[in-house]
Amino acid sequence: MIAPVRHAQLDSEATAKTVQALIARHRNQPGALLPLLHAVQDTFGHVPADAVAQIARGLNLSRAEVHGVITYYHHFRSEPAGRHVVQVCRAEACQACGADALIDAAERLLGCGLHTTRHAAAVTLEPVYCLGLCAASPALMVDGAPHARVTVAALERIVAQLEIQA
Repeated sequence: MIAPVRHAQLDSEATAKTVQALIARHRNQPGALLPLLHAVQDTFGHVPADAVAQIARGLNLSRAEVHGVITYYHHFRSEPAGRHVVQVCRAEACQACGADALIDAAERLLGCGLHTTRHAAAVTLEPVYCLGLCAASPALMVDGAPHARVTVAALERIVAQLEIQA
């Protein structure tokens, strides 16, 4: 397994070599594009722009096809995320139980809007469209850890535990 290189500055030659190794690992599986994009993002923390053409060539796709998949799925990032990632569920059950109030509070507490990274790359706020915690709505995920039945007060406690500087 290739170790994640999140938040590191990589030169384009090192990036290309790593992406090529990931392409070789995934190219022969059916529907290789999505697993490959996940592997690239798991490795770099995002899908680097200079990897799109390389992925397209490696899978015999157009750059537009690869770019279209990256931009269609909210999970994929074109830029590195912050050290902490706060994801608020926007699915129907969570919306019905107060997700909009959580988003408003998260934007205020974190000092950034959805799809943005703030505080010297310390935190990224993202919407997600189902964490599978519908019976315990509203839900959010912080750095991969799910939180259910989240109130604004609970969100304030969660954010206070993050190491971010205003």
